[in-house]
Amino acid sequence: MTVLVTGGAGYIGSHTVLELLDAGEKVVVLDNLSTGFRWVVPEYARLIVGDVGDQDLVTTIVAEHAIDSIIHFAGSVVVPESMINPLGYYYNNTVKSRALIEVAVQTGIKHFIFSSTAAVYGNPKIVPVSEDAELKPMSPYGSSKLMTEVMLHDASFAHDLSAVSLRYFNVAGADPKGRSGQSTARATHLIKVACEAALGKRDHIEVFGTDYPTADGTCVRDYIHVTDLAKAHLAALSYLRSGGKTDVFNCGYSRGHSVFEVIDAVKRVSGSDFNVRLSERRPGDPAAIVADTDKIRETLGWRPQLNDLDQIVVQALAWEHLRNC
Repeated sequence: MTVLVTGGAGYIGSHTVLELLDAGEKVVVLDNLSTGFRWVVPEYARLIVGDVGDQDLVTTIVAEHAIDSIIHFAGSVVVPESMINPLGYYYNNTVKSRALIEVAVQTGIKHFIFSSTAAVYGNPKIVPVSEDAELKPMSPYGSSKLMTEVMLHDASFAHDLSAVSLRYFNVAGADPKGRSGQSTARATHLIKVACEAALGKRDHIEVFGTDYPTADGTCVRDYIHVTDLAKAHLAALSYLRSGGKTDVFNCGYSRGHSVFEVIDAVKRVSGSDFNVRLSERRPGDPAAIVADTDKIRETLGWRPQLNDLDQIVVQALAWEHLRNC
């Protein structure tokens, strides 16, 4: 059995590829390298450069490599960018996902894992937020991901396909063994940006909004280590292969940290007192969103191993140091 990982040369995808290989899985990566990196794909995985929306290519890959499962990461992920380029996000995240799902159905793929997002919840009324909460995305990014969740639900009802959508909260950190990390140029992830500022790669960091209804006025997020998230994909794959039904699961730690708390952690761990500038709110940012993770723990048996903000920062900083070498 071979797993096809779309977007496997990107941040979360590359970490999941590493976990799959460590578990003895055969892996084929499909990535157009628009934001991913060829060098991050291990030699034991087959890299095919191409677009996930190319149905002929995906059909050929499935046939030639005996693909039995698909883990779908490929897509656009920047919330503010989606606010100014909504059609681009609906095309890249929704239209191309539909094309991939169609190929999965036509070629008899039984297991499909989708990289979704907590952005489907919008600004939840109750925190921590559970999977059965109202879905009210505040950005085209969140809406485009929710549309794919709906397509997978409907396709699995009509066809012999089981799918898991993993709703990521804020992903951060790097592989503890130093094999991969967040490498995207002009990344917007808070911990990545703060680590760059701590190391002098940026002359400042901006805080977008200090008047939210939170303890210190800044947004609160649930930060999950990328390796713990990668392991959640393996747990989802095992669940599907064991006959699990189509479902959705939150991926977080059920604990939130404010923007100021994260900045303080990076300053403390790095020993660098970098410049912080206060700016206006950004469109599409909810005040606070923290995961209720009872369901993934009970159903998939997932147990995080790296649930510590300082540890996440230590490994993110270590990766930035490696990238400087």
